[in-house]
Amino acid sequence: MSYRALYLVCYDICEPLRLQRVHHYLLGFKIGGQKSFFECWLTPPELRNVRTTLTEMIDAVTDRVHIFQLDPRMSNQCFGQADSKVLDTPFMIL
Repeated sequence: MSYRALYLVCYDICEPLRLQRVHHYLLGFKIGGQKSFFECWLTPPELRNVRTTLTEMIDAVTDRVHIFQLDPRMSNQCFGQADSKVLDTPFMIL
């Protein structure tokens, strides 16, 4: 059984059509975030798939993608109208 880890996937895509494709692709994995910053719970195989697919989707000369593993044990720090509610129950992506 593969475990899920929490990742922050951030991207800056220069061309509008490519940006739309990357955004649409990542919607299938996100549990939270906004615009070009998505929080995603991924298994190791899913992470490999996301890395491979994004590498194929972007222009390596002009676009940027960053994937950071987050520690889910850390407490949230929210300011302004930020929502401190975090998905902490089991979930399923179909």
